[in-house]
Amino acid sequence: MSAPILWMLLPMLAGGVLFLMRRWYRLTVSLGTGLALLLALLAWQVPIDTLLRLGAWTFKINASLDVLGRQFTLAEADRPLLTVIYVLAAIWFAVAYVSRAGRIFVPLGLVTTGLLVGVPAVDPFLYAALLLEMVALVCVVILTRPGQPLRRGALRFLIFQTLGMPFILFTGWLLTGVEASPGELALVSRAAVLLGIGFVFWLAIFPFHTWLPMVAEDAHPLSAGFVFFMYSFVVLLFGLGFLERFAWLRSAAQLATLLRLAGALMVLTGGVWIAFQRHLARMFGFGVMIEIGKALLAVSLPGGLPLFFAMLLPRAIALAVWSLALVVLQKIPDQSAARPLDFRNIQGLAHKYPLAASGLILALFSLGGLPLLAGFPVYVSLTRQLSAASPVIAVLSLIGTAGLIAAGLRSLSILFIHPDTQSPRWQLTERGAVIFFLAVGVLALFVVGLFPQAFLPPLAELALRFPHLAPAP
Repeated sequence: MSAPILWMLLPMLAGGVLFLMRRWYRLTVSLGTGLALLLALLAWQVPIDTLLRLGAWTFKINASLDVLGRQFTLAEADRPLLTVIYVLAAIWFAVAYVSRAGRIFVPLGLVTTGLLVGVPAVDPFLYAALLLEMVALVCVVILTRPGQPLRRGALRFLIFQTLGMPFILFTGWLLTGVEASPGELALVSRAAVLLGIGFVFWLAIFPFHTWLPMVAEDAHPLSAGFVFFMYSFVVLLFGLGFLERFAWLRSAAQLATLLRLAGALMVLTGGVWIAFQRHLARMFGFGVMIEIGKALLAVSLPGGLPLFFAMLLPRAIALAVWSLALVVLQKIPDQSAARPLDFRNIQGLAHKYPLAASGLILALFSLGGLPLLAGFPVYVSLTRQLSAASPVIAVLSLIGTAGLIAAGLRSLSILFIHPDTQSPRWQLTERGAVIFFLAVGVLALFVVGLFPQAFLPPLAELALRFPHLAPAP
């Protein structure tokens, strides 16, 4: 048994089996969630490349697997990352139990997670670009609602991801020349430019962000949230892998400045657009844009890598709660059609769906870094470090975040102020299972915000996987 078989091929094969069982929705969701949790538990408890004894049997999980002349390696240092990836995947799969995200969501979600695990594991490193393209193809299927044609948002997502791949591959071609002639500045400059263009496409950096609100509006909210979170996280891991492997790139004087400018641009433009947005689903897309920008800002800071990883849990909880709330709000009782989520159609819905409306607002405020919520500790730390490194960028980030808060206040007023002149009657129309998941999500937002020292330090330690980028202990 090898680690890539256990944490890559097994979930992909299981996804294929669950795809054949997709008619039994609750069963496939339960099995998929259980498998993700089991893989997370194994990654947490079982060492790699160490002889283990189980009664009279001894066995060892090997780190490497050779496939067609290429090698996949998941070492002992990768176990914390594997644990986090599968725990986060399990969160999304569990929410699918009540969200009716489609019968193929969990099966293809397992396939996607297995492929994403292969991104930091493949050697030669640049072959990860091909894996990301395969992930993009699977994600397009996830983002397409059952029985509906391919929508423009998913198509634009696929186009931009495909356009980014050649630039990454050309970068690898140039890097061969850089390694042979390290003093050739022209080759270094060209490789850096091509690499930057590739990641501009992949990370939806302005002006190539347009697919984010489109996908959020067109796709099922949970499918969109899963793709937004998991895909952007692994693409950023891929980028960190470049910095870890190539000293000339991480030591470039302009790198931190460019990352900060890109991050500030995404936070600022996303904040401005979300503040004037009148559609809850499109707000979701712009909120994700702001979060990607914050991740870039964290990576740009000296010693900011632990902060980048600490952001994962607050972001995952907020996006999952926001996704589930959108699912509830767009559902019209006794109808298969979805309710449009523009302000005109959702006014006063908090009187019928108080828990969903409250969860959406709290998730939005958490991403905005309001006190007592999960996003507050990491946002305070980010702002403090940005203020020391670049006050102008810190101000731009604050302006973008203010737009996010303004969007939350506008949504609050629309959802909770009923258009009828008479005093409306409050009802709790969410189903029992939905109430449970929303309550757990909202509780998690407060627990992580009130006790960050119990949850965030283990995530911050994931930075140790990148010893050349992580701060010295």
